[in-house]
Amino acid sequence: MAGRIEDYALVGDGRTAALIGRDGSIDWLCWPRFDSAACFASLLGTEEHGFWKLSPADGAATISRCYREGSLVLETRYVTSAGEARVIDYMPANDGSHMVRIVEGLSGSIDMRMVLAVRFDYGLAVPWVSHNELGDLRAISGPHKVVLRTRARLDGVGQTTVSNFTVAKGESLSFCLSYGPSHEDDPPPIEPRKVLFQTDRYWRDWSSRCASGTPWDAILKRSLLTLKALIYTPTGGIVAAPTTSLPEELGGVRNWDYRFCWLRDSTFTLIALMDGGFLDEARAWRDWLIRAVAGNPEQAHILYGIAGERLLPEIELDWLPGYEGSKPVRIGNAAVDQFQLDVYGEIFDALYQARQRGLLGDADGWRVGLALLEHLEKVWSEPDEGIWEVRGGRRHFVHSKVMAWVAFDRAIRSFEMGDGPPAPVDRWRAIRDHIHEEVCEKGFDKELNSFVQYYGAKTLDASLLLIAHMGFLPQDDPRVVGTVEAIGKHLMRDGFVLRYDTEDDNTDGLPGGEGAFLPCSFWYADNLIGLDRCHEARELIERLIGVCNDLGLVAEEYDVGAKRLVGNFPQAFSHVTLVNTILNYSRASGPARERSEKSALARATSPNRASSPGQASSPSQGGANLEGAAAQHS
Repeated sequence: MAGRIEDYALVGDGRTAALIGRDGSIDWLCWPRFDSAACFASLLGTEEHGFWKLSPADGAATISRCYREGSLVLETRYVTSAGEARVIDYMPANDGSHMVRIVEGLSGSIDMRMVLAVRFDYGLAVPWVSHNELGDLRAISGPHKVVLRTRARLDGVGQTTVSNFTVAKGESLSFCLSYGPSHEDDPPPIEPRKVLFQTDRYWRDWSSRCASGTPWDAILKRSLLTLKALIYTPTGGIVAAPTTSLPEELGGVRNWDYRFCWLRDSTFTLIALMDGGFLDEARAWRDWLIRAVAGNPEQAHILYGIAGERLLPEIELDWLPGYEGSKPVRIGNAAVDQFQLDVYGEIFDALYQARQRGLLGDADGWRVGLALLEHLEKVWSEPDEGIWEVRGGRRHFVHSKVMAWVAFDRAIRSFEMGDGPPAPVDRWRAIRDHIHEEVCEKGFDKELNSFVQYYGAKTLDASLLLIAHMGFLPQDDPRVVGTVEAIGKHLMRDGFVLRYDTEDDNTDGLPGGEGAFLPCSFWYADNLIGLDRCHEARELIERLIGVCNDLGLVAEEYDVGAKRLVGNFPQAFSHVTLVNTILNYSRASGPARERSEKSALARATSPNRASSPGQASSPSQGGANLEGAAAQHS
């Protein structure tokens, strides 16, 4: 049985990643990419679905672990009555071919045991195991091959490879598992110690540029390192998580594949990277975004593969029993075919944020933006599946309409700068103002004194917490304040904010419930900061940091009843919002507040201010070209 989600560590190389349990077992690894088929899949099943365990033979060993400072190199220390040993786990940076495990004796003498069970195709395919001419272990199945190199003696036991050995003080032994196509020569060997030094230095050099000066510098740096580990280096795309089908409810059916890139995460991700001090990664992500959405705007998707792939069919793997019996296990994601209006606003806002921070665009960005806006003019008034990708039918979700407003608002700001080609700015302004009026009329419930999930609903939605951050209304607007209060009253569970009440009217079309979606709690903290309730915000931030595991990693959700992390792990969106909220709290003008102040100033100085109370209009300055045409979240 797999360990608890919070018991896992992450190591990665810029192309894929492995999850290593506290017990020393690698229970998840997809090679050669994040979205490739797993060769270790016991995370979603049992040991028969593949794992690689390295630990003391004495099962009663005391275990502690940590990352090296500023690095993605993992060290796990084992103490037994006979001695002490350390296992160092890492994947060579920007390589994509090796998983290295080094055992070091620190004191006394410890009996160790290594068990390797390679199972390609998500645990389905048992490989043919042999030895090459150098004596290295080779496992092949179809297109896949791995080679294990070590000085330790290896024995076949059933359909596993086992090594029993002893390590004394001052001794060390390495195990290097390398992946390559089965039709090619074996992957070349590496020098584990030399590459360890290079990898550690790579991560330390990268993280040394991290922003600092906050009350939570350690968790801030770890979150940025985690985001870096989730970037597919060849393209710049950032996966939402390196896993699939870790459940949002233990034993439930809300199990999704997150090894893809969601457009809506773009703004938050860009800001986290840029304000964290990493412009190169932000530029790569911006460039990936433009390539991904290029083409016929009617065919734009809400998510793409890590290289921009659009065909991501959802398939159920019936041979896997699922994490703690949570079935089905899915690969691919059917949400790729959904219609979600909010992504248009996210695209324009993300690109604007990039431009504001000095990432200049190009002519292709203009053309892509114009095509998307022309399409949005035709479809903004239609219902959609919304930010939460519901499967219970389309609605006129308030957050979706707000984000459509964002798209037009940012485009107007950009073109008023005079940087772009001729554009129908007056028409966009009319559409933007019409959307604003409609949302305020149909999306606000006077009895609840709050915006609601969708037009005519009596239900709330945590995405409404973004209304002020997007510049749609000022943070201190009574309607925004009322919405924050209502969400705190009705969607808060034991100090954590739910996305929405899954039992209200089955809007999402799925049975069962889920944990508290952690980014929503960070959004709530941002609103508390904006309302100058910083003491409450700090308490909430501390509570959220408290659910991170001992290594500073966090999943998508938190089960307040079971007191456990749930959902895919580690979750990029959770770490992104953690970074942004920490910076927002810690700086006089953090990401959210800075955007709010600029947006308010732009509205106040615009010669075209709307006459309706609270209605935003286009500013006369402060924009960018459309390839960065997305204004600050207010």
